[in-house]
Amino acid sequence: MLDKNLINQVKEYLQLLEREVVISLCKGNDENSKKLAEFVEEVSSLSDKIIVREEKLKYTPSFKLSSKDADGITFAGIPLGHEFESFILALLQVGGRIPKIDEEQIDRIKNIDREYNFETIVSLSCHNCPEVVQSLNILSVLNPKISHTMIDGSFFTDYVEKLGVMAVPTSFINGEIFYNGKIGLNEILDKLTGEKTDYKFDELETLDMLVVGGGVAGATAAIYAARKGLSTAILAKDYGGQVKDTLGIENITGTVYTEGPKYMDEVKKHLSEYEVKVYDGVEAEDIVEDFPLKLKTSHGEIKAKTIVIATGARWRLIGIPGEVEFKNNGVAYCTHCDGPLFKNKKVAVIGGGNSGVESAIDLSSIASEVLLLEFLPELKADNVLQDKLKDIKNIRVVTNAETKALKGDNKLKSIEYKNLETGEKIVEDIEGCFIQVGLVPTTEWIENIDKNERGEILVDNNGATNLNGVFAAGDCTNSAFKQIVIAEGSGATAALSAYNYLIRL
Repeated sequence: MLDKNLINQVKEYLQLLEREVVISLCKGNDENSKKLAEFVEEVSSLSDKIIVREEKLKYTPSFKLSSKDADGITFAGIPLGHEFESFILALLQVGGRIPKIDEEQIDRIKNIDREYNFETIVSLSCHNCPEVVQSLNILSVLNPKISHTMIDGSFFTDYVEKLGVMAVPTSFINGEIFYNGKIGLNEILDKLTGEKTDYKFDELETLDMLVVGGGVAGATAAIYAARKGLSTAILAKDYGGQVKDTLGIENITGTVYTEGPKYMDEVKKHLSEYEVKVYDGVEAEDIVEDFPLKLKTSHGEIKAKTIVIATGARWRLIGIPGEVEFKNNGVAYCTHCDGPLFKNKKVAVIGGGNSGVESAIDLSSIASEVLLLEFLPELKADNVLQDKLKDIKNIRVVTNAETKALKGDNKLKSIEYKNLETGEKIVEDIEGCFIQVGLVPTTEWIENIDKNERGEILVDNNGATNLNGVFAAGDCTNSAFKQIVIAEGSGATAALSAYNYLIRL
């Protein structure tokens, strides 16, 4: 099940086990049980510190990890794909390795005095799921009153449908919905304790540069600033940005092919080579024009001599009835994350650009039928993508289609669109809808800065805005093109311009 290279890597990791780990295996006679048992046996054969025994667990098939000091992590499914790292980390942590988190986070986890049983529904192709799984696993390792089970939705389709889960990751706590979507460790602790993480911003010395945004533009700006010797920090609502939601990337010079999550992991490793503090899960709220500048955030105020805004963009809403109401109940945006939940179901994709056509192609191998709707008379995607589309029989393309509404009761059941040539209104039954109609800049949080009619921050050739000491980079600006390499270049420009600004001061 594991290739030779992966086996060698796992062997090296398992040498870090500090104590014996028991894998309690619960299996039946079905094919999934056989595959899971094969996986467990293969992993256990790589270390004499792993013991396998059979035990009756809540889910069949599944397995639980335990040791003399930890007994709260279960995997209901085979943790391959993006969850393989979650499995290896859980194995090492149950085996005695201390999770790499702050002491303050460890104390908060250990001080939780209530019993919590978490379950997280995931797709192995979802790149957002591992952060949630790994965070809840850490809670389970450090606090004996907390347990966590990762459930592969493709293994337990009936259970997932019974719960009404139509988007991943979805976490439950003691049988009730806890959170739908990506959530970090600090946010989890904030929800459990009812108190916000104290980053002690009021104790920070004034920074030379504060970068707002955790995508490629922000990371590049921070690296360039740190290399110039500037005291630098990154504040991000969600580290990784759009790139982390991108699967195949083939246009970064010198890199023939990579995937978004992998690329952003490499960016984070590069960032860690410098003294740049990353505050993840913090939202920017306003900039006070002063010297030093003051950034108001969801967790307090930070002072900095210069600020680089690199907040990127997010999926654009169409503005039709049902779009917001059915989000995570049939309406989705990421085919890699949520696509597997629509196996053998009819789905729609709205948008005939590159993103829409790529999504339709991805879904065609999962869904029974894909309805691709485009407002214009023809698709806007690159020819190479349209050529692929023509060869796929279960994709039906409808152009001149204006989407009017998404309908249903507690979940999405149909889509209504208008034929712009005939004026006819058409309603089709669907169980899922993926909206891919472009992006909108994440700049609404700041008002005292010049923007264009699309909300993009206006910058000059140096990346400077109309506010002294404030620069901007990436997809939140009025750059002509939105590409990874362009965002990175603009991040470097903004950082170097901020450096020159500081020299002049």
